[in-house]
Amino acid sequence: MGCFPCFDSRQEVKLNPEKEPDDRNQKQAPPSVPVSSNTSRLPSDRLGMRSNGGSKREIPAAKDGPGAQIAAQTFTFRELAAATSNFRPECLLGEGGFGSVYKGRLESTGQVVAVKQLDRNGLQGTREFLVEVLMLSLLHHPNLVNLIGYCADGDQRLLVYEFMPLGSLEDHLHDLPPDKEPLDWNTRMRIAAGAAKGLEYLHDKANPPVIYRDFKSSNILLEEGFNPKLSDFGLAKLGPVGDKSHVSTRVMGTYGYCAPEYAMTGQLTVKSDVYSFGVVFLELITGRKAIDSTLPHGEQNLVTWARPYFHDRRKFVKLADPRLQGRFPMRGLYQALAVASMCIQEQGAARPLIGDVVTALSYLSNQAYDNSSRGSGNKEGKANGEERGGGRILRNEEGEGSGRRWDLEGGSEKEDSPRDTARILNKDLERERAVAEAKMWGENWREKRKQDAQGSFDGSNG
Repeated sequence: MGCFPCFDSRQEVKLNPEKEPDDRNQKQAPPSVPVSSNTSRLPSDRLGMRSNGGSKREIPAAKDGPGAQIAAQTFTFRELAAATSNFRPECLLGEGGFGSVYKGRLESTGQVVAVKQLDRNGLQGTREFLVEVLMLSLLHHPNLVNLIGYCADGDQRLLVYEFMPLGSLEDHLHDLPPDKEPLDWNTRMRIAAGAAKGLEYLHDKANPPVIYRDFKSSNILLEEGFNPKLSDFGLAKLGPVGDKSHVSTRVMGTYGYCAPEYAMTGQLTVKSDVYSFGVVFLELITGRKAIDSTLPHGEQNLVTWARPYFHDRRKFVKLADPRLQGRFPMRGLYQALAVASMCIQEQGAARPLIGDVVTALSYLSNQAYDNSSRGSGNKEGKANGEERGGGRILRNEEGEGSGRRWDLEGGSEKEDSPRDTARILNKDLERERAVAEAKMWGENWREKRKQDAQGSFDGSNG
């Protein structure tokens, strides 16, 4: 199976700019993450763990960084207890591995928030709290959840986030009640594209890069309009820098989403996140859980169950979520499976960069599918040559993301397998890379000519 070639889309980000004008109406470049990858070196008192005073103090910068200030609002435990009606069960939104999350309303502003109360008995509580505050205070993107503030009164550790009214992606994919409408194809592709953009920001825009390490459907929260935001950064890790290829760390994460090379060796790279993304994307396509112990033994692991279907084009349709009831574009299904299959490659080096995944999914999410039609017998679709097995595609020529124009529409039905789609994507990326290399060669050549001319001038005047 082919994959996207390595195409470096990383952008240089200025590290802690000094004395820049305070223009709050201008968009600022994404900040760098000036913290050590070894978060255990940060003692709890360095983050002002006692919060007895006002509500708008700043956390001192970590000494490992170059002195950036982490602006985050602080709350007293009394304020958050009042916001959540003393953490009443009726306010409970959910429970995770590191604590419970409650819905609340801040008395000072009336803002509706989500309050995560970390388990005081958890072994990783303090470390996860430190990482979460540091990461979300410094990283800002439309597809990352916003951290409003924190509380560190005594042994209490609480985090305050923006409230996400539609809950998690997991809530809309699995164990749906009979009266709840499943996500349609268009929404699934938009969620996948948005979540991939969040990862792209962490991998390519943050400096040093951030490895999320816990990418799963329950950590993708949804706001109005089903815009996805990544949450729960307690396991995030700073990625390798310089000539290092990986970060060695304890294996942590969620079974079923963990990349095989990381699970076996503890060597963590950004490609580990890409694997986890592929699992979630398969969840979106199939409607199945990453791990489901209620299924027969051979079907409990989603990746293990899905892989054999990638080898037989006639079985691709069996990978589509039955709850879609045939309302999906067949060609779009093939192309989505191409992306998913490349992301879950056994070897990390064979997986695409997340920036290239974003480009492919931006194309797929811009193909407005007519959900009112069902089945392969849509006459209007046949007449327009746009039959897709279930309804029809309404063209959308608007570009998005990096601006690359993907040729995913060409070819006959026989060519629309994941392998052939990968070939098309590779061809387009090879062209992009050739253009980039030609530009770089031209710039180097002009610079050399300039230096040679400067040297000749200096020699004639020596």
